[in-house]
Amino acid sequence: MMSLLSICMLGCFFLLIMSVTTLLMGLYFIMKSLVIFLEWEVFHINSCPVVMTFLFDWMSLLFMSFVMFISSLVIYYSEEYMKGDYTINRFIILVLMFVLSMMFLIISPNLISILLGWDGLGLVSYCLVIYYQNVKSYNAGMLTALSNRIGDVALLMAIAWMLNFGGWNYIYYVDIGNSEVILIGSLVVLAAMTKSAQIPFSSWLPAAMAAPTPVSALVHSSTLVTAGVYLLIRFNNLFVSTEVSKLLLLLGGLTMFMAGVGANFEFDLKSIIALSTLSQLGLMMSILAMGYPELAFFHLLTHALFKALLFMCAGAVIHGMKNSQDIRFMGELVNHMPLTTVCFNVSNLALCGMPFLAGFYSKDLILEVVLMSSMNTMSFFLYFFSTGLTVCYSLRLSYYTMTGDFNFSGFYFLEDEWGMLKGMLGLMMMAVVGGCMLSWVLFSCVETICLPMSLKLLTLIVSGVGGLVGYEISKIGLSYQLGVENYNKEFLGSMWFMPYLSTYMLVSNPLSVGYSMVKVFDQGWSEELGGQGGYKQFKYHSQVIQWWQNNNLKIYLLSFIIWVVVLVMVML
Repeated sequence: MMSLLSICMLGCFFLLIMSVTTLLMGLYFIMKSLVIFLEWEVFHINSCPVVMTFLFDWMSLLFMSFVMFISSLVIYYSEEYMKGDYTINRFIILVLMFVLSMMFLIISPNLISILLGWDGLGLVSYCLVIYYQNVKSYNAGMLTALSNRIGDVALLMAIAWMLNFGGWNYIYYVDIGNSEVILIGSLVVLAAMTKSAQIPFSSWLPAAMAAPTPVSALVHSSTLVTAGVYLLIRFNNLFVSTEVSKLLLLLGGLTMFMAGVGANFEFDLKSIIALSTLSQLGLMMSILAMGYPELAFFHLLTHALFKALLFMCAGAVIHGMKNSQDIRFMGELVNHMPLTTVCFNVSNLALCGMPFLAGFYSKDLILEVVLMSSMNTMSFFLYFFSTGLTVCYSLRLSYYTMTGDFNFSGFYFLEDEWGMLKGMLGLMMMAVVGGCMLSWVLFSCVETICLPMSLKLLTLIVSGVGGLVGYEISKIGLSYQLGVENYNKEFLGSMWFMPYLSTYMLVSNPLSVGYSMVKVFDQGWSEELGGQGGYKQFKYHSQVIQWWQNNNLKIYLLSFIIWVVVLVMVML
């Protein structure tokens, strides 16, 4: 027990100290407009120096601070959540390796050192997704790893193409507008789309829910899925005024819309929150494509706070209900787990953009900037309809879990777990005040967005209508009349068939072709004419010779004398 306490508490304490240190450094760098750029040259290849580069500016330091703060509370939370696990030391070490890989990614302005953190995230996430070691976890881990390999290959191609420029520090090329730099920007966008699960690479994100809930809290808030968004914030100038940005705007909006619709048909608690992450990633990607990296970064940080809290609350509920994740079995949790319910509702309201919580400051600002921009009706519809859908599934989730009767068991007792609550309450404070603090820090110059009253109130109107629809659809009888629970779920609730396309379609045909090839070639003619056929022939002849020698001693002795005579003649 002491070793368990020591590794959890040690990891939590170390990460918390580092978080506070990097936060203070980030604030100092903002005030003084400082940037520190460190290079360590490893070797040369074709006159291109391979260097390990570190870039410390306000953006990297603030992001590192948030990642380490959330990680420290998640590790503290894991001590109670993973209490019965014999391999908790391995789990905590894997989480620390995950955070270290993210640190490499954040402070690297060099594609080779970025790849180090990028691949580290991919490999450690595979180990964490398959942590429970069952068939579902293995399938989810393989889908996650292979989807992310597409992005890794795109990064490797970008690294190879940058040999033409004499170096891999992308920070030197952000203002060059020729076609080769645009090609590098396109490859980086492809890599970011796989890591941040944009259409058509979305199916791995809900599958990764097979990991333990503390890992989900970390992955969906500030590490794995945000790596792609952070990369595009850094690379924004390479693609923002090209055709790639228009495609990214469309795919980001469609991802936001698809995830919002899918979450309204889902009954798995963790899958609903995973789809809400996908929706917010689509929002960040689409605002990035419009050329506002600071806004995307602002929403990235505020989203990390309330999404980690949302997952930790969901984990506490699942832990209390003996690993049942179906929201239809929940209900009346407000009487059984009051403090967990408070944290859950605060994070849910922050996700909806409730005024003066963390999510409001970034989400409302993004939507008002969208209203000021010149964009087509399709993008406008996707932005605001998806905002309504967010409030819709959030209220549906609260309705199922917080109201009505407790449906799990008549003789079952739930209570708040203090070990988990300490980590959750720390994050809840940040989910309440983090948005306004960040807005003061990031946007020190006060700017006012002037819009007509109808547009200014449009966000609140859309949110209100979405909440009303979510409440009405939550009523079981109405949802059955609308067909929400049965046939519509096949298309709308299955992420537009993307999991089928990225698993059965990609796997079944190659496997059947491979099986046929094995039967025809490896186990067919090539075996008969190759190794197995030769083995059978030699075995047959050796059996004949053995029979011949065993059954006639005269022939055996005569053949032996003949061989001796032949050998003597050869030697002479």
